[in-house]
Amino acid sequence: MDDTYLMIPGPVPVASRILRAMAKPMISHRGSEFSRLYEYCAEGLKPLFGTQNDVYILSGTGTLGMEAAVSNFLEKDDEVVCLVNGKFGDRFYKIAQRYASPRLVEVEWGSSFDIEKVEEAITPNTKAITFVHNETSTGVKNPAREIGRIAQEHDCLLIMDGITSIGGDDVRVDEWGVDVAVLGSQKCIGIPPGLSFVSVSERAWEQLSDFRPFYCDLAAYRKSHAKLQTPYTPALSLFFALEEALHIIEEEGLERRIERHRRASSAIRAAMDALGIEMFPSIEPPSAYSNTVCAMKIPEGISDKELRGGLQQRGVFVSGGQEHLKGRIFRLGTMGNFTYREVLGALSVLEQVLYAHGLLSEMGRGVEAASKVIEE
Repeated sequence: MDDTYLMIPGPVPVASRILRAMAKPMISHRGSEFSRLYEYCAEGLKPLFGTQNDVYILSGTGTLGMEAAVSNFLEKDDEVVCLVNGKFGDRFYKIAQRYASPRLVEVEWGSSFDIEKVEEAITPNTKAITFVHNETSTGVKNPAREIGRIAQEHDCLLIMDGITSIGGDDVRVDEWGVDVAVLGSQKCIGIPPGLSFVSVSERAWEQLSDFRPFYCDLAAYRKSHAKLQTPYTPALSLFFALEEALHIIEEEGLERRIERHRRASSAIRAAMDALGIEMFPSIEPPSAYSNTVCAMKIPEGISDKELRGGLQQRGVFVSGGQEHLKGRIFRLGTMGNFTYREVLGALSVLEQVLYAHGLLSEMGRGVEAASKVIEE
């Protein structure tokens, strides 16, 4: 499978040096060697979040982190405003239904939030706001800074899913006033699924619930963190992977890494424009587009099965739409340790598929447009 391009919005391909790190022998998860490993990883995650707060490492995927973010700070009668404009905002809403009293604020999937309407949704009883920074189901980046301002003005906790933005975009948890932020391992960090990372502000700790779950009880993680340990058995191989991934990020430099993600997504949008493929959504300003996944409408004259199936037959894997967007859009991820070669290769194969279905008279326009963006 080494000759395939996995261009979905996670899980992402894993670099060979990370795979080799995962082959290390097991160590005592209660010994000093693990404590050194834990400390390096926990400290190394802070710059990605843009925080001075502690970051806790949970053995479980991003949804576990989302559940921890809600269940530790909200109780059944607490009002929480859930901002939904895609699949993962809706997931936050469904989690909140289990633990709190959510108020749904939903806009059309593919739209961003009107900040005035968000503010209107806040009541004197609102304790928290949940939102997704980078909604991969639609390719939209939501206005975190502005939502943070509203939360601070109304003294609400701000709970953010940064699962597909942290490490691939400019994220400033402390500056934006985010009280609880979540990241998943299989996205921009570029390691396999199985770890989630949660940062918590002091203001959030002051509102810790008395009715917390067991496995994702963040108070237990905080207590163990002080001893450079986890409260329960950690996924050791994934800690080895995380350590190596953080080495890679340090070597590249976080700013350069973010720019690589931004340039790749801009290159894909330029290619789509050259090929006459409409972005989903068509939004302004361009900064509202995701850095880490591009969503496009499936062109007329080809079905979802024909487009994605044709790509897959040629070794390129992309994602389709979710829920009511199935069959209407396709999504191309740019996350983690990808190179521009993979981006241009995937675009070239896309052109082959479109040409084979008579939707292009010639090939090369999309790749040329993307190359110009990359070489700027």
